[in-house]
Amino acid sequence: MQVSKISRIRRASVLLLTGLATALPFSVSAQANYPDKSVRIVVGFSAGGSTDVVARLLAKELGEEFGQSFIVENKPGAGSNIAAEYVARAPADGYTLLMMAVTSTINQTLYPNLKFDILKDLTPVALGAKVPNLLVVNPKVPVNSVKELVAYANKNPGKLNFASSGSGTSIHMTGELFKINTKIDVSHIPYKGSSPAMTDLVGGQVQFMFDNMPSALPLVQSGKLRALAVTSPQRSAAVPDVPTMAEAGFPGFDVSSWFGLMAPAKTPDAVVQKLNAAVAKALASPELKKRLADLGATSQSMTTAEFGDFVKNEVKVWGDVVKASGAQVD
Repeated sequence: MQVSKISRIRRASVLLLTGLATALPFSVSAQANYPDKSVRIVVGFSAGGSTDVVARLLAKELGEEFGQSFIVENKPGAGSNIAAEYVARAPADGYTLLMMAVTSTINQTLYPNLKFDILKDLTPVALGAKVPNLLVVNPKVPVNSVKELVAYANKNPGKLNFASSGSGTSIHMTGELFKINTKIDVSHIPYKGSSPAMTDLVGGQVQFMFDNMPSALPLVQSGKLRALAVTSPQRSAAVPDVPTMAEAGFPGFDVSSWFGLMAPAKTPDAVVQKLNAAVAKALASPELKKRLADLGATSQSMTTAEFGDFVKNEVKVWGDVVKASGAQVD
């Protein structure tokens, strides 16, 4: 009886070890063959916006590189939190990715009751592109520079309004950062997207706005808005005659919207590194560089570690702005 019991234990142990031995090579093989099916890139905003456009440009390049479909799926809502939480809860196998925008790093401190943490529940894969914001004013506002705007606001305290694409967006928080740095008395008017905000800015219902380059540029080129400065460290090739905020007299005002790929936490490092290398190769493509430049965007390759540090720093920087502004979204 005792011998039989020992024999059963031995057989069970052999089966267990055999199972582990076969499962491990399968896991390694799956990583080596990644991707062997279509990959979803989830975007937290509606189709047509800057995040969506960059996601689709990268999806095309990655699809060609890997020979698999990279499908962009839009899950807008709650300032992109719906999409971020969805990916954070997805299987950590590299087949569900998030095209994260700077907004998510703002949301980390802006929303007091988030059900996820982008630093703990997501893994950085690669930075895709940066897009500077453009400070634009209605042409009827009698200013031609950032310093003149500040002076005009000081002469008319409480009478100027700045628009944004919504409370808590990078557009909103850039305006709040401007208020903090200049100590001007202006009011924030949130809209449900850049398009309606721009419509009211052109119509004169609001006086100025920081907006992403792609949506502001056509209105500047048509003369419907006046550009005062770009928020990037260097001038943009899309508007070479427009000074940077630093050149306009506000050094250190470096704010860019950016977009990067994230994966669920615990996604195998081999998969993450494979994706990172593919994104770096795509960003080096002259064709993609030109497409991004046409949008006023710039590409910048980072290692996964560098991108991780970048995201952590963005959470801290915007956390300080959120705290200083007193902004909060339920």
